[in-house]
Amino acid sequence: MKLSQFHFDLPLNLIAQYPAKKREDARMMVVHRQTGQIENRYFRDILEYFDDKDVFVVNNTKVFPARMYGRKEKTGAKIEVFLLRELNKPNRLWDVIVDPARKIRVGNKLYFGENEELVAEVIDNTTSRGRTIKFLWEGDEDSFRAQLQALGETPLPKYIKRKPEEEDKERYQTVYAKYEGAVAAPTAGLHFSRELIKRLEIKGIRFAEITLHTGLGTFRPIEVEDLSKHKMDAEYYRIDEQACKIVNKAKETGHRICAIGTTTMRALESSFTAQKLLKPSEGWTNMFIHPPYDFSIADAMVTNFHLPKTSLLIMTSAFAGYELTMEAYKKAIKDKYRFFSYGDALLIL
Repeated sequence: MKLSQFHFDLPLNLIAQYPAKKREDARMMVVHRQTGQIENRYFRDILEYFDDKDVFVVNNTKVFPARMYGRKEKTGAKIEVFLLRELNKPNRLWDVIVDPARKIRVGNKLYFGENEELVAEVIDNTTSRGRTIKFLWEGDEDSFRAQLQALGETPLPKYIKRKPEEEDKERYQTVYAKYEGAVAAPTAGLHFSRELIKRLEIKGIRFAEITLHTGLGTFRPIEVEDLSKHKMDAEYYRIDEQACKIVNKAKETGHRICAIGTTTMRALESSFTAQKLLKPSEGWTNMFIHPPYDFSIADAMVTNFHLPKTSLLIMTSAFAGYELTMEAYKKAIKDKYRFFSYGDALLIL
């Protein structure tokens, strides 16, 4: 398929700037793949679509405050540094994106905090806006992490046209987030409150946890018309034995597996056996799922409404079918669903 097939006109006022007041009160469109039926519901209604011994697979990655603001040595020019991934813990090496990139050169020192509490040195160029930096910190790991937490900002996507607020520290994080490493939230999971999870568990639905640390590559623009030529950035994932036991028991007994989010789906599709069972693994995946694609593990998926021409929309259409996905999106715009990270949910059955 071609990238241009995934263009649609999205009114900018439909890009959610704030989350719903309560997580489960977000709206939810339900798409039935077999019949083509489309329903308008609320996320709390997800209880009605699943039964005892069905499994929800969730991504327990935790977002860290990846956006930092500092100054360049000598000139004092303001700079933004977006932390992507830690390369070497003992040496405090990080891959980052810098803005404005033209002013940040190898050898420059960067200062963060009003009293220059944290200093970094640029040691390499990676991409046009990418750099490798080394934090010059003499203290231990805990004190270094505390500095990053204190000086970093919740990395709300640029489509959210406001500064992060105190509430975002909690709301741009799933209630089951455990392992820090993501620069973007696995947004389908943001709709679950602890109360809703408890009600689902009482109904007999089981939760299996996997980890995929969402990187900026998930959101990087696709710049090729031929989708088979697009290369995704690799993201770290981990699937343990416990998750595999829960998922495989459900599959073997004919119960449904629902992937909560595109990140979860990518992890699942990166680690299955010839018998289409989930297997434990850990590593990096750069899988780009686009139509046509035969999914091996999940038979249902929760996702948000995504922007045009994105890998997230393209994966959704691989799962729901291109025609049905575009019909659902047309209806979502007509019915004023809220799009993107803080937006509404789409349940595909």
